[in-house]
Amino acid sequence: MTAAVEFIQVTKRFHGANKDAVNAVSFTVEAGELIAIVGTSGCGKTTLLKMINRIYEPDSGEIRLFGENVLEKDAVQLRRKIGYVIQQVGLFPHMTVQDNVAVVPKLLHWEKPRIKERVDELLRLVNLEPDEFRKRYPVQLSGGQQQRVGLARALAADPNVMLLDEPFGAIDAINRQSLQNELLRIHQQDQKTYLFVTHDISEAFKLGTRVLIMHEGTIQQFASPTEIIRNPANDFVKSLLQSSSSMPDYSLGNGI
Repeated sequence: MTAAVEFIQVTKRFHGANKDAVNAVSFTVEAGELIAIVGTSGCGKTTLLKMINRIYEPDSGEIRLFGENVLEKDAVQLRRKIGYVIQQVGLFPHMTVQDNVAVVPKLLHWEKPRIKERVDELLRLVNLEPDEFRKRYPVQLSGGQQQRVGLARALAADPNVMLLDEPFGAIDAINRQSLQNELLRIHQQDQKTYLFVTHDISEAFKLGTRVLIMHEGTIQQFASPTEIIRNPANDFVKSLLQSSSSMPDYSLGNGI
């Protein structure tokens, strides 16, 4: 298999902090995986994600994207090739849904017919009928619909890697479950590499082909959901599993 993302002894400490946000972390994500990153608040999971697209830069170690050191790439060009979805969605309020989804293709100077075709394709992919939603503005959408548009925008330039930072954290339970199912369907269809940060262990185990569990800037376990359930690596992992009131059915899940 091809390594999509590699962390090699990566450390990050923020100015004024008395400990590392990420401490000598090493792991490899294979192309086509959906990796869920989970842990308690402040464990370093978002920092880990944001170093991939150079929102943050490591103090030491190396991060490789398909074999290339991200620090050797132009940061702007790098980010245009990586999909990025956040909890706050970040849609431009003065732009229509169509224009929001088309942001990166326009920056890449795609021709107008190609952009329109791609926008309509992606809106259908996230279950938003183009004729109904193309001309709407973000304020005219529900929270779940806005998050679908944010996902479509991140997919617009067909990135090989998608970074998702608690994208469903502000969504109600019913819409959250629907969006999780949509994400699994989209991932199974496009087979891109997804890294999904969440604080919800049940969500991590439902979505992840493998789950990376973090605590205090270090990796506690990185394995399939079933392996973690059967063989938790330490007491922290055991306590995290016990803290969840609901766990997905692995007989039908993504982690088998």
